[in-house]
Amino acid sequence: MGRNLLLAAAAALAVCVTGSALTLAQNSPQPGGASLRPAASFASIANQRDRSVALFNEMGKVLQSPRCMNCHPATERPRQGDIRKLHEPLVVRGKDGHGAPGLQCSTCHGKENYDPARIPGDGHWALAPASMAWEGKSLAQICEQLKDQNRNGSRDLTALVKHVTTDTLVLWGWNPGKGRTPAPGTAAEFGALMQAWADSGSACPAS
Repeated sequence: MGRNLLLAAAAALAVCVTGSALTLAQNSPQPGGASLRPAASFASIANQRDRSVALFNEMGKVLQSPRCMNCHPATERPRQGDIRKLHEPLVVRGKDGHGAPGLQCSTCHGKENYDPARIPGDGHWALAPASMAWEGKSLAQICEQLKDQNRNGSRDLTALVKHVTTDTLVLWGWNPGKGRTPAPGTAAEFGALMQAWADSGSACPAS
């Protein structure tokens, strides 16, 4: 029994190390993330709907960045790195977004980034629910999906703002570890944009 456990642990370690080596080879360090316009800079747009759409378009810089899109894939496989390649080694979403039995996310991903091997981490590393897949969708579609409580985890706008400003996995996007470009702007700026968008009617861009 003890020997089997050791073999299983060794196999899991080999999977993590191999995947890390592939990431190192294919995803070189990137410069800092792009900037975000502050929410207050949209106040001059008199028409409330136009202002709301403009705010969401600015939020889209984050929502469509690799830091978000990699964990909101259209398939059962996550993507990784700034180049958004399919995750290596091969892993799948699994029943609850934490991977398949025997190769769950926590096999390689710890509670925080492990920069020596460039393995990202968070206390609840996981894929977004399949109902929140954003890959391949327009910003208008992402906006409608984000507001749909049947798909977003039953969150109203207040809960959405709380989610993006307090969830540690969301906040990881601005602290992704060595070799990955952070999400644009700062977490605080993004939270302020979302709050201003909610306050202005949460309008979505045209399809």
